[in-house]
Amino acid sequence: MSNPAMNVSDIAAEMATADRVLVIERLFDAPRALVFKVWTDAAHAARWYGPRGFVVTDMKADLRPGGKWRTCIRRDDDGSELWHGGEYREIVAPERLVFTFAWDQEVGSQAHETLVTITFAEHGGKTLMTFRQEVFDSVAARDGHRGGWTGVMDKFAEYLAAL
Repeated sequence: MSNPAMNVSDIAAEMATADRVLVIERLFDAPRALVFKVWTDAAHAARWYGPRGFVVTDMKADLRPGGKWRTCIRRDDDGSELWHGGEYREIVAPERLVFTFAWDQEVGSQAHETLVTITFAEHGGKTLMTFRQEVFDSVAARDGHRGGWTGVMDKFAEYLAAL
């Protein structure tokens, strides 16, 4: 377990949800300060955000603890729009970013909310980014997000390489 001071009930809770946590690590060939900036600056993010086959149509971000973010991505093939957003919880440039994430639902409410924690570590002139999203309401939801975020990170790497 991640914290030796955890009590038995905390350990049991962590074990019960472990299969509904998504962790992706990626090494980017760019300095940490640049990776953090391109990830957190809405003008940059609007150019790479979203999995393949999607384009950003609207992106707003109030990058401060308690600030809100909201994004719309549109599918290339059918034009459908997917809105989602959340709230920034922690920003420690250029090392750590924590925010909530939830998809909008048809009736104007939000779906199940998850917490995203991203760390940016220097690694020999490159940046090791660890992306953690938790806790999904199902393994299937986690797996769907794995596919989406993997595509996002592929586009992010391509965008970084072009800078």
